[in-house]
Amino acid sequence: MPYDAVILAGGHARRLGGRDKPAEPVAGRSLIERVAAAVPGARTLVVVGPPRPGRGLERAVHTREEPPGSGPVPALRAGLALVTADEIALLAADLPFLTADHVTALRAAAREAGAAGAVLVDDEGAEQWLTGVWRTRALRDALARYGGRSLRGVLGPLEPVTVRLAAEAGGRAPWFDCDTMDDLDRARRTRGTNDSRDERGDRVNVLEEWTALVCRELGVDPARVAREAVLDLTRDVAHGVARPAAPLTAYLLGLAQGAGTAPEDALERLSAMARNWEQTTTETRKDA
Repeated sequence: MPYDAVILAGGHARRLGGRDKPAEPVAGRSLIERVAAAVPGARTLVVVGPPRPGRGLERAVHTREEPPGSGPVPALRAGLALVTADEIALLAADLPFLTADHVTALRAAAREAGAAGAVLVDDEGAEQWLTGVWRTRALRDALARYGGRSLRGVLGPLEPVTVRLAAEAGGRAPWFDCDTMDDLDRARRTRGTNDSRDERGDRVNVLEEWTALVCRELGVDPARVAREAVLDLTRDVAHGVARPAAPLTAYLLGLAQGAGTAPEDALERLSAMARNWEQTTTETRKDA
């Protein structure tokens, strides 16, 4: 049976200080990229929220609840208006450990039980209303009868089958979502420890994520960071001078830039000094 997927990716993320939560990176990929990767077979991928770049999001169609940020029930109404399949996966945009196998298990559970839907439950047995699959007609009928604001109020009366799926190695539970910075930090630690390679078998590049986190911690605008140039500098210093000199040089450069004493071409000059280090020191010794 074909299915569509609706990802709710709006909201204000107040518990994350207003950050764009779906765009927050975990091991080199945004949260919404990871959720989109869990529904590769969806005939139509509907994202209720602003467009965001990312792998797998090129195929998404976007819509917004009215007014934007008004809650999950208006968002569900907006997303459901674009659904054409008889079955949909209804997902939050902040599920870092959800996979296509989990969605397949939900779909199979709903069909086997002949139920209107299936939802995951967490390790305490609580329903995760934004990690489930539903019969589209049943969901539309429920929304037509409902005038409240609670997602539980819409979905609960449909009496979905509940599905408990075990967490994978390292505690990667499919229902785990990122509501707070502590949640996000935990996802990053867990993913970094247990998922060091992406689908292509390449090592995940967490450098961009680390840079963003450090900039936020230090109050630095990431747009001002010449990351590749700094990496080139530290590589030149490590190879041309000594490995311990690389972080020391980057630190000294930062001090100089903060004090306003670094020349505009400081990176190029320091790199040239490192590449010519052996020749320079040889000439200095001869002169001495």
